[in-house]
Amino acid sequence: MKINGIIAEYNPFHNGHKYQMDVSRQKTGADYTVVIMSGDFVQRGAPALLDKYRRAEMALQCGADLVLELPSIYAASSAEYFSMGAVSILDHLGAVTHLCFGSECGDIEILTKIAMILVEEPEDYAASLRSYLKQGYSYPNARNWALFNNYPFLGPYKNVFSTPNNILGIEYIKALLRRDSAMTPLTISRTGAGYHDRMTDTQYCSAMALRQALFVGQSPECMKEQMPEKSWQILQQSLKDSALISSNDFSDLLYYKLLLERDTGYREYLDVSAELSDRIRNQLDNYRDYDSFCDLLKTKNMTYTRISRCLLHILLNFKQDMLLACKDLDYAPYARVLGMRKDAGELMDILRERSSVPIVTRLAEAQDLLDGAALKLLRQDILVSQIYRSISLGSDRHSAVNEYSIPMVTL
Repeated sequence: MKINGIIAEYNPFHNGHKYQMDVSRQKTGADYTVVIMSGDFVQRGAPALLDKYRRAEMALQCGADLVLELPSIYAASSAEYFSMGAVSILDHLGAVTHLCFGSECGDIEILTKIAMILVEEPEDYAASLRSYLKQGYSYPNARNWALFNNYPFLGPYKNVFSTPNNILGIEYIKALLRRDSAMTPLTISRTGAGYHDRMTDTQYCSAMALRQALFVGQSPECMKEQMPEKSWQILQQSLKDSALISSNDFSDLLYYKLLLERDTGYREYLDVSAELSDRIRNQLDNYRDYDSFCDLLKTKNMTYTRISRCLLHILLNFKQDMLLACKDLDYAPYARVLGMRKDAGELMDILRERSSVPIVTRLAEAQDLLDGAALKLLRQDILVSQIYRSISLGSDRHSAVNEYSIPMVTL
């Protein structure tokens, strides 16, 4: 049996996601597709447009058979840890045969060669990397110069690190190599508009373009052609039920947290350097909201997205020692189900038989399935979702729902 694994955010699910899912299934001949999906916060350091259950439903309506949650400490982390967390879940399941992802490059051979160099770090590459770092180059620039100067055959691919899906693809392959995983990587060339392009008439716009269109006040009607019908219907209904949610909706919570710990600083939080901690403390009197504070803090060597992730780590209480504990757990000590298709019973039977970690379908059962460290990680995710839900509900407290009472999505 062939089972595809896909790692995604689906923020929101659009035609490009559907294309990738369909072509991946066609190329591999897969019987089932398992998706590892970010929860209520995403890798750019921001809240998801829609909550994880609605986005899981989008995926299931459009071809996925099972959707598992990527723990938030990975979902809101750098490309390396985002990839390692997600690949680890798929690997632990013991039955996924292919890891399928989109890329601008579309060449699995080149992406694999780059990943192998970065994992193995041959001496010629390592020496060049050290030399460029000593000269004051940022790590990404030093890595690029070391790669392309030592391996001329990579010359035509000098822009491979300039696009987000190539970067993630290389990190996925690195994670497979480091785990000595049996999964086979497969990449599908991205089609249509680029990741950073604004929404156009093409049927393949990026998720970023769709989000930007909504945040500037465009109607969901304008993106009907860019999303599968079922996915668009879920988006439309969601926007009727609740307002759009953005980083700035968390401004007051973040400001309170930053004020609370101003005297001690923020170095204990994931990815927060001593330099950034000092800059936050020094600029806190100029704080207005989440987004403008990111703009205020960014520098030549620290992007807006990285700043946003760091601030989110502070807000959600993600500390350095948490990631160390996760590594000790081999990253993924459980697989939490957000949703599944009723006709995927055979898939669930196979995964329950082969998985090396517990599969959690009901939170009430987690106490019996998980030990202390794993349970702590799950409870952190529950807290994160409650924080998200408290903001997304606004003042409508009568609609508040405890995470334990929300069943997985079944179609």
